[in-house]
Amino acid sequence: MTYDWIAALVYLATLVSLTVAGQKLAFMIPELARMRELNRQADEQKMAKKRFRQAVRVNTQAGKWTNIAFLFLVLPFCIDLTPRPFWRHVVDVIVVLFVFDFFYYLTHRFLFHGKLLRKVHALHHQARTPTHMDAHYVHPLETTIGLCLFLFTIPLVGFATGGPMNAFSMAVATLLFTQLNTINHTYVNLPYFPFKTLDYITGVHAAHHVDMDHGNYATLSMFYDKLFGTYEEPVSRVTP
Repeated sequence: MTYDWIAALVYLATLVSLTVAGQKLAFMIPELARMRELNRQADEQKMAKKRFRQAVRVNTQAGKWTNIAFLFLVLPFCIDLTPRPFWRHVVDVIVVLFVFDFFYYLTHRFLFHGKLLRKVHALHHQARTPTHMDAHYVHPLETTIGLCLFLFTIPLVGFATGGPMNAFSMAVATLLFTQLNTINHTYVNLPYFPFKTLDYITGVHAAHHVDMDHGNYATLSMFYDKLFGTYEEPVSRVTP
């Protein structure tokens, strides 16, 4: 077992670079820029409330320290810079995301919507018509659990496949994890090509937020909800 701090730095640099570049490119599209402005308007009203603002701040701190601890204490042991064929990068990203989503589905359905952590999760479900900032209006315990489920999927899959994961692949997997978890709370009303998939992603999670008895427990895709019979049709909203 090797502590590869260079691979960890490459992972972090790749993740930050892709995030910044992706956001700049995305919001050059007028329709997406318009949706961002609508979310900002709704979020400003929410952030004006002290209780909401404090909850976001505490949650952000929990997420930051969880990521930092993993970055220094765990990640360098389970990634490297060994070259891989392109298909292997694609497969590794898909496997990590699907394994995580399975664990998250079970946790979300049976813990956060079960008796044990239902009250913890109820904070997040105060958002009945979520917008961008509601992705961060989460109890810090829930954020820590959700992040650990994803982050520790990386060494788990690495162990199962017999070696460290590639730093670039895991940066892409992390990018998709973070962005999809934010996007699915964002208000989007673009039910036409080429934005129909984006509209669907936000719509199925909006259905989950109608109340705490609805389905759509997975967070990256609806595969497990459809598999286990908890899928709910997406909700279309005219205004945030």
